[in-house]
Amino acid sequence: MSEQAIKFLQEWIGEKCQSPSVPVGTDPVKIDEQAETLARECTEEAAQAGIPLEDIQEEVGDIQELIALHLEDAAETDTENGEAGQDGQSAPPAAAAGSH
Repeated sequence: MSEQAIKFLQEWIGEKCQSPSVPVGTDPVKIDEQAETLARECTEEAAQAGIPLEDIQEEVGDIQELIALHLEDAAETDTENGEAGQDGQSAPPAAAAGSH
């Protein structure tokens, strides 16, 4: 059953924790709130899939902590991509001017 729990959790986190549904930046309070909400959703969906919470906890420990880590990573990635996007918008004219 643990393999099923691991597979479920990997897929669930892959779908739900790619990018926070509410922009949280790196604010720990907002990340914790989002992680708490997502941990409840994950627990409910796991139960519907016939995966006991105990199986998941046995494999990963505290689901909320795990989700918070993934949200932090996603928020940092979004921030980096957002900054790159802004720079990217100003970079083409600069690149074009530099190539003249």
